[in-house]
Amino acid sequence: MSDPVPSESSSSPHSSQVHSSQTHSSQTHSASPPAPKAPHEQSPWERRIETALWNSRFLVMLAVVPSLLGSLMLFIVGTLDILTVVGDVLRYYLVDSSIDIHDTLVPDIIIAVDVYLIAIVLLIFGLGIYRLFVSRIDQAEVRYPTHPFNVGSLDQLKDKIARVVILAVIIEFFRAVVDIRFSTPLEAIYLALSVLALAAALYLMSLGHKGE
Repeated sequence: MSDPVPSESSSSPHSSQVHSSQTHSSQTHSASPPAPKAPHEQSPWERRIETALWNSRFLVMLAVVPSLLGSLMLFIVGTLDILTVVGDVLRYYLVDSSIDIHDTLVPDIIIAVDVYLIAIVLLIFGLGIYRLFVSRIDQAEVRYPTHPFNVGSLDQLKDKIARVVILAVIIEFFRAVVDIRFSTPLEAIYLALSVLALAAALYLMSLGHKGE
């Protein structure tokens, strides 16, 4: 009695799986975008136009340079404000104590810190868009890969700027609080609620960046 010959249906599952995998790989390969043309495959006009379009990224330098200049000016202004405060303190304690500086000392320092934060915003913005649109900063990439200036996307740049802006707003809030003179108990309650809301905002912001 001869052995039974395996039917064609017994081998069909394996062959169908192979066929389906080949079909899937071919579809994946066909769905991938075409490779860019080599320079010798492009027409002269196409090559010139694409070169001009690519070089148009240097237009962002019109935003980078003024941002860095504005940051420099704000750093100078903040430093001069701090030096003025230092001079007033030395004059008050060493030369003449007739003019009280305690009412203006803290607000002046807070204003200087606020100016510094806005300068940092401009610095992060200028260097961030340079890295995103023009070229990566090699020294920062190699030596300081986690530096705040190393941004990987526009969303990350916006996030970093938003953090510094929030800090600047908080400092401005505290400067306003220092100048407040309460006339009714209700105003003190409003201040307490404002501080509570600010603390809640800081807590939520820290939760959003907890993994960083």
